[in-house]
Amino acid sequence: MPTLRHLTLTLLLSVLCTLPLSAQANDATWQALEEGGLVILMRHSLAPGIGDPPGFERGRCETQRNLSAAGRAQAEAAGRAFRERDIPIAAVYSSSWCRALDTAELMALGPITSTPWLDSFFRGRGDQASITQTAQEQIAAWRGPGNLLLVTHQVNITALIGGGVSSGEMIVVRPTGDSFQVVGRLSINSQ
Repeated sequence: MPTLRHLTLTLLLSVLCTLPLSAQANDATWQALEEGGLVILMRHSLAPGIGDPPGFERGRCETQRNLSAAGRAQAEAAGRAFRERDIPIAAVYSSSWCRALDTAELMALGPITSTPWLDSFFRGRGDQASITQTAQEQIAAWRGPGNLLLVTHQVNITALIGGGVSSGEMIVVRPTGDSFQVVGRLSINSQ
């Protein structure tokens, strides 16, 4: 059952999602990341389609929906943007799906740890409640130094923040005791 804090966060994020992303808001989010101690929830880069094809097997990329050329360029551009701004990334965690791992690898921001608490639960592939609770706990526990990058899926981010994200989009959050607050959103253009 959602708590009042979760419902308030969901409502706040819904309002924020309807506002245009201004350059000033983008700059404020980058500045907050420079200070460290934040968590970046990133949806994997562009992988056209929905879900995975029949015969999906974790660990076998040829059975999964994978990054397109545009998705690979998007991930590389995101990594470049972090390096150009000298954003400290202390740890990178990823879903074990190939499109998420490839996104994290192409960003080239550090060693990647594959973890089941970032795996997709779309179409019953995992236990939504357990995955979401573990992710919430991991986010709330982050203290830095630096920032934590979590590369995951749209359904996971929606369950955490109550709103959707585009391919390659990032929601930056600040851990607050047993929860977190949204700092801002980032989208990196691959051009």
